[in-house]
Amino acid sequence: MTTRRNFLGTVSAASAAFAVTGRHLLEGNPAMAADTAKPLEGHFHPKGKAPSSHTIEILKKARETLPFADTRDFDEQKKGFIAPMPDLRIKADAGHDAVDMERFQFLNEDKEFDSIHPSMLRIARLNNNYGLYEVIPGIYQVRGVDLSDITFVRGKTGWIVFDPLVSAEAVRAATKLFQEKVGEGRPITAVVYSHTHGDHWGGVRGLDIKDEDVASGKVQIIAPVDFMDFTVAENVFAGNAMNRRLFYQYGLLLPVSPHGFVTQGLGHKISAGATGLMAPTRLVSEPIEEFDVDGVRMIFQNTPNTEAPREMNTYFPDMKALWMAENVTATLHNIYTLRGAQVRDPLRWSKYISEALYRFGKDAEVMFASHHWPRWGNERIREVLRDQRDLYAHMNNQVLHFANQGVTINQIHNLYRLPDSILQKWHCRGYHGSPEHNSRGVIQRFLGFWDCNPATLVPLSPEDSAPLYVEMMGGSDKIMARGQALHNEGKYFLAQEIVNKLVQAEPSNQPAKDLLADIFEQIGYQQENPGLRNSFLAGAYELRTGIPEGETASSSSPDVIRAMSTELFLNFLGIRMDSRKAEGLRFTMNLITPDNGEKFIVELENATLTNIQGFLADKPDLTLTINRADLEQTMMGAKSLEDQIKDGTAKVEGDPTILAKLAATMVDFDPRFEVMPGTRQMAEVAAVDPFEALTGKTIAE
Repeated sequence: MTTRRNFLGTVSAASAAFAVTGRHLLEGNPAMAADTAKPLEGHFHPKGKAPSSHTIEILKKARETLPFADTRDFDEQKKGFIAPMPDLRIKADAGHDAVDMERFQFLNEDKEFDSIHPSMLRIARLNNNYGLYEVIPGIYQVRGVDLSDITFVRGKTGWIVFDPLVSAEAVRAATKLFQEKVGEGRPITAVVYSHTHGDHWGGVRGLDIKDEDVASGKVQIIAPVDFMDFTVAENVFAGNAMNRRLFYQYGLLLPVSPHGFVTQGLGHKISAGATGLMAPTRLVSEPIEEFDVDGVRMIFQNTPNTEAPREMNTYFPDMKALWMAENVTATLHNIYTLRGAQVRDPLRWSKYISEALYRFGKDAEVMFASHHWPRWGNERIREVLRDQRDLYAHMNNQVLHFANQGVTINQIHNLYRLPDSILQKWHCRGYHGSPEHNSRGVIQRFLGFWDCNPATLVPLSPEDSAPLYVEMMGGSDKIMARGQALHNEGKYFLAQEIVNKLVQAEPSNQPAKDLLADIFEQIGYQQENPGLRNSFLAGAYELRTGIPEGETASSSSPDVIRAMSTELFLNFLGIRMDSRKAEGLRFTMNLITPDNGEKFIVELENATLTNIQGFLADKPDLTLTINRADLEQTMMGAKSLEDQIKDGTAKVEGDPTILAKLAATMVDFDPRFEVMPGTRQMAEVAAVDPFEALTGKTIAE
C-alpha cells in the first residue's frame, strides 16, 4: 500500500469446519459452570484475558474431530528442502525490519496453545517453512520470506521468475540465497506475474534486471491481459477503506503472539519493504496460449474473475509441472474478502479448476503454486484439483439452493455447511476464506445486501437506533449485567448482540467497551480462520486502546502511481471531491497531455465531477496543458501543480482560479478512520502511541 499527497490531496493505491467453529458451538454449553476470564499475565495488552473454559472446550472438540492423522501436508512441505534463510530478520532499506521471522518461532514449540484453534496452529506451523526448496530439478522456490512464494524456473540462458513477492528487500534476500545454492549466477531472463494482487509483483525491483533490458526485450515480463488496468484499479476507488479494513483482516497492528496474530493462512506476515512495478511487455490474451519463454515451453490458461480479476495458470509440458497460481492452494480461498473487493465467481472458479484437471491433470506429475507447498504424483494432484473444484462449486450451488428457498444473507452463514467429505480434507479448510463469510458473499453476488424484509430496506444507522434498544432493554446497567452473564455462560454471540448496542449508543462508556472487547477476544480465540480471528482481536484491541497511531511500515511506490491511467486519476478525484463543498460551482476544463497524445474534458456540474477521454470542449473555462510525465510528479506529491504552472512546465489558458476552487472541494481520506465507536477520542487523548506503550515497539518495528 502507498499513500501520496498532491495538490488535490491523497491518492491511495494498494501495491473451520462449521461443525467445529459454527455459532451453535460458539454459544457454549449451558451446562458448563459460569466462567469469567481473568486478566492474563504475559498477554500483550494489560486488559487481555485468558481463554475461558468455554473456549478451551471448543478447541478441545476441534482437536478430537479434525483429521490430524493425515500428515501428508507436512511430508510435502518438507520435501525438496535445500537450505534455510540465513537470517530470521531482513532489514528494509528504510531501516526497520521488512521481515521478522523471529516472532514466529514460538510456533515451533512442541505444545498446544489454548488461545489458538488447533487447525490454525497446524497451518501456522506449516507456514514456518523459511528457506529454499527444490520442486523438481529446474524449478525452485523460496518460501516463508513473504506472504507468497517466489519461484525460479531454469531457462535456456537464465532464470524465469514467477511472482516476485511484495517487496524488493524480500526478493533480494530470497534471490541471494537461491543464487548461492542453485542459481550459478545465471541472469534473470523473464518474469511472470500470475495475477494482479500486490504480493505477486510488488518486489520485482529487487530482481537484478534493468529498465533498459526490459525495454529492449532482453528481459520479458509476462502477465495476463488487462493486467495493468486491474492491478491499479481494484485498490484505488475504495483504497482508503480497504487499507483500514486490512488492519482487521490481516491483523496489521496486532502483535505476533499466542493471544494475537498467529498467521495469515496463505503465509505469515506481508513483508514491509519497498514496493515497485515493472509493466508487462507481453500479455497473454487468449484463453489458452502456448509459447516458449527462454527456451521453456509453457501453456498459459487464462482464468479471469476467479481468485483475482485477471489471473492465469501455467503448464510446463516438458517438465509435467502444473503452476496453479493462487487458484489452487492449501485452503478455501475468499469468495468475499473481508478487506473489501468485488465478490468473486465461485462457479467460474470451479470450472477453470475443472478445465485444468482435464486439460493438464492427466499428465502432470507435480503441482505448485504461489503460496504453500507443491503436490507430487499424478494421483495426489488429481485428488486436490477435484476437491478444490467441488469446494467452490458446492459453495455456489448450495448457497443458491438455500437462497431460492428464502434463506437470506443474514441467515445463510448459520445454515450453510460444506459436506463432511470436503471438511475432512486439510486443503479445503478455511485458512483464508471461511464458509461463514464466503456463503454470505455468494448471496451478495447474486441478490445483494437486502434480506427482503422492508424493515431492513432503509435501516437507521447503528448509532441512531442503538439508544432506543438501550432504553427498551432498561438501560446500561441491565445490559452490562446481562451481557456479563451471557459472557460467563460462554454465549458470546448473544452477549455481543446486546453489548454492541450499548457501545453504539454510548461510545464513551469504557466499561461497556471493555466487556465487548472481552467478548470479541473469546470469539477470536475460537476461530480457525485467520481473517476472522484477526478481525475480532483487532476490534478488541481498538476498544481497549483506541485507534493505533504511528506509521505502518510501507514505502511509497512511484511505479504504481505511474501505472495509474490519467482517466483513473481523474475518476478518483471525483470520489475524493466532497459534493457538499461543490454546490453552485460549475466549470468546463480541457486537459491535454501532449507527450502521450491524451485529451480530456473535465466538467464540474450538479456538484459532480466527470471526465470524458478523447474530446475537447469548444469553449472551456480553462485549458490545462501538461505532459503526462510531469502530471505524474503531481500525482506522486513530488511537485505541486501550482509550482509546475509557475515554472512553465504546465501551461494554462483561461481562468486558473478554477484549480484552486476544485482543490478546495477535495478531502484527504484518513487511513485510520473510526470503526468501533469512541475509539477516535481514545487515540486523540493518548499521550503516547498506545501500541508502543503496550508492546515496547513502534508499529513500524
